[in-house]
Amino acid sequence: MPLHLAVAGKGGTGKTTLAALIVRYLVERGKGPVLAVDADPNANLNEAMGLEVTGTIADLLASMKDGYSVPPGMTKDMYIEYRLNAALTEGEAVDLLVMGGPEGPGCYCFPNDVLKRYVQRLSANYRYLVMDNEAGLEHLSRRIAQDVDVFLVTSDATARGVRSAGRVKALIDALSTRVGRMYLVLTRAGAGDERQLREEIERTGLELAGIIPADPLVSQYDLEGRPLSGLPAGAAAVRAVEQLCDRVLA
Repeated sequence: MPLHLAVAGKGGTGKTTLAALIVRYLVERGKGPVLAVDADPNANLNEAMGLEVTGTIADLLASMKDGYSVPPGMTKDMYIEYRLNAALTEGEAVDLLVMGGPEGPGCYCFPNDVLKRYVQRLSANYRYLVMDNEAGLEHLSRRIAQDVDVFLVTSDATARGVRSAGRVKALIDALSTRVGRMYLVLTRAGAGDERQLREEIERTGLELAGIIPADPLVSQYDLEGRPLSGLPAGAAAVRAVEQLCDRVLA
């Protein structure tokens, strides 16, 4: 099974940027193949990675909810897995699976069960699985994702943001999902922010794994619609994520 690394945090804390740069780190160091999973309903990991997505798991499950017909000679399981394979976006040394938006009304128990088994079997083909989660951790709570080896909780450099990260930790602790190591990552932080937030960080019970500084190049690439894989090696955010990965993936 792959090493499973998950990123979560409230919106706007840079978790998708962090996930994309972690994938970049793994690919550049020949640690692939990597499976990236975008489990945030506001999916944009593909843009940060420079991959074009034509469909999501949510679209598939909605079409499967009722009234769909299975081609002759195929079981329901076989047909759903066939459609799931078509939703996988393939890149160079990295593939991407986009979960998509929240489910609508109706029963999704059967397709979700197939999805759970599919993700488990699919991930066996990769060395690393990197999942960009929403703060609510829906896919972890339903155990669609595998147990997590390294969990990174993002927060901006504010006391309110760090407290929110602490609530994410409390939610993870309440789930039956097994989590190996859990860390806090401060994003868009400046000199002195860690010292000022030290007491708030200690209250969360999270170990601080790294600080990602505000990087104008990341903002520029976002505005221009350019993937973060194209950032120069010397970019501040790239260097900070490299140091973080060297520490938590050692």
